[in-house]
Amino acid sequence: MTKKRISIVTNCWNEVENIPLFYQRCRAELAKYPDYDHEFVVEDNRSTDGTREVLRRIAAEDPRFKVILNSGNFGHIRSPYHCLLCAEGDVVFYLCSDLQEPPEMLGAFLAKYEEGYQVVCGVRSDTRSNRVMEFLRDGYYWLLQKFSDGGAVIRKFTGFGLYDRCFIEALRQFHEPYPYFRGLVSEIGFRRCEVPFVQAKREHGRSHNDLATLYDMAMTGFVNHTKLPLRLAVICGFVIGFGSLLIALGYLIAKLCWWDTFQLGLAPLVIGMFFLGAVQLFFIGVIGEYIGAVWTQVKNKPLVIEEERINF
Repeated sequence: MTKKRISIVTNCWNEVENIPLFYQRCRAELAKYPDYDHEFVVEDNRSTDGTREVLRRIAAEDPRFKVILNSGNFGHIRSPYHCLLCAEGDVVFYLCSDLQEPPEMLGAFLAKYEEGYQVVCGVRSDTRSNRVMEFLRDGYYWLLQKFSDGGAVIRKFTGFGLYDRCFIEALRQFHEPYPYFRGLVSEIGFRRCEVPFVQAKREHGRSHNDLATLYDMAMTGFVNHTKLPLRLAVICGFVIGFGSLLIALGYLIAKLCWWDTFQLGLAPLVIGMFFLGAVQLFFIGVIGEYIGAVWTQVKNKPLVIEEERINF
C-alpha cells in the first residue's frame, strides 16, 4: 500500500537562525508518523542574511527538502500562497518558519484529518506575543466576521493548518494575483474543523510584520470580503448632508429673527470645513483601496518570479 505524503510548507525571509530549528522540530514530529511519507517545500523571499545558504545545505543533505528561491521579495501574501500551490503531497501542513506556530501541532491536526476533515484550522486560544496587538486583532476579526459578504471568516486564524489535496486543487481555480488566503479558506468550504493552540514567541529575531504589513493584510481582508466601508461612505454622506442642512436652516432662522444681535461666527465654519474635509479624505482613501484591488486584478501579475528550484 502506497503511503500518503505530507507536505510541510513554509515561507521565509531572513530566518537564518530559525530555519535549522524549524527543520529539526518538524523532522522530530514527522518521525512519530511512520505511516506517512513527507516532503518539505520552503520558499525564500530573497533573504539577505544567509538563509539561502542554510536552505541549500539542508537540501543537499535531504532530497525531500525542496526549496524555491525567488528572484525578489514578493511579499507576505503572494509568496506563501505560491508555496502552497507548489506542494505535491496528499495533505499539506502549512506553518510559519518563525516557530510561533508549533510543528508539534501536526499530531492533533492529523487526528482530525483521519476523522474525515479536509481542512483543519489552527486558531489561537492564547498568545505569548504582544497583548495589545492581540486585542486589536480581535477587534478586526470581529468586524470582518460581522460584516463579511462571503460567510463567516474564521477568527484568530492566520493560515496555520492542515489541508487535503482537494482543497489545494480548489485553490488553483482561483486566479488571485493578491489573495487573502484566510478568507479563501472560509469561502471555498469543504468539511472543516478548528483546533486551538497557544501562539509561542519567536525563537530568534524580530517579527517582520510591521505596521505597514499589518495594515496591508487588514485592508486586503476588508476589500476582498465586505462592501461595508463603501456603504458607510454613502450612509455618512446622507447623514452629514442632512445634518448640515438642518444646522444651516437653524442659523438662517436665528439670523432672520435676531438680525442685529446674532453673530454667525467664524469658528463653526472653520470646524465644519475641516470636519467635512477629513470625512471626504477618509472615504476617498477607502474607495482608493477598492480601486487599487481592482487594478491589481486587472494587471494579473504572476504571484512570484522564481530564480531557482532545488530538489523538485
